[in-house]
Formats: sequence, structure tokens, C-alpha cells
Amino acid sequence: MAKFILPVLMLVMLTLPAVLVAAPAATVESQTATSKSNTSQVSESQSAEAVMQQFAGDDEVSPQRKIETERKHQILFLMGISLLVLLLITGTLGIAMVAFGKDVFLPHMIFAGLSLTLAAVHSATAIAWFWPW
Repeated sequence: MAKFILPVLMLVMLTLPAVLVAAPAATVESQTATSKSNTSQVSESQSAEAVMQQFAGDDEVSPQRKIETERKHQILFLMGISLLVLLLITGTLGIAMVAFGKDVFLPHMIFAGLSLTLAAVHSATAIAWFWPW
């Protein structure tokens, strides 16, 4: 359980500053937009509407790029099995190092890094595909 808390905390610590920095910029842009004259606001809103209309019709995914839900589940399942294998190897190397005095620190760290990377990719993929449920 402790192995999963640290990566989540690191992810939050790395993404939170970017979110906080981006928020004041949006308020500055909204303040400058309200201070402009009415004529420039009308032209900006019309151009903004035109831009939004271009993206409104692009909700459909081309048939070549569409992935079935069953295939998504299979991909996530294979990633999860791989993650469990990597975690098992990492734990085995750690136990061999501590309990039996083996010199396997470097492989242990390599497998730990691979485990952490695959865990992040697995969770990001699952969120990207299934977040709205």
C-alpha cells in the first residue's frame, strides 16, 4: 500500500503547481477582455464562436482509430498483468537483497522504475479511456 501512496503523492505534487500557475493567467485574460471596448468584444466573440463551431462537429472518431471497449479492457488487463509481474520481481529482488544479502540493488532499482512507469501509464490510460464511465 505504501508503494502506491508515494507515486500518487509525487504525481499530485508535480501537477498541482502547473494547475495553480495556469489559473491566474485565465483571470488576467478575462480582466483584459472586459476592459476592451464593445466593438472589439463583439468581433472577438464572433471569432470565438466560429472557432468553437469548427470543433463542434469533430466529436466522431474515424473507424480506423476507434477501439472497441472489449479491446480496451484487454489492453488494460495485459498492462495490469505485466505490472503485477514487475512488482513481484521487484519485491523478490528486494527480499533477496535484505534477507539473503545478495548484490541485486541495481536490478531491483531498474525493475522498480519499470514498475512505477508502467503503473503511471496504466492509470493514465484507464483514466483517459474510462473516466466518465
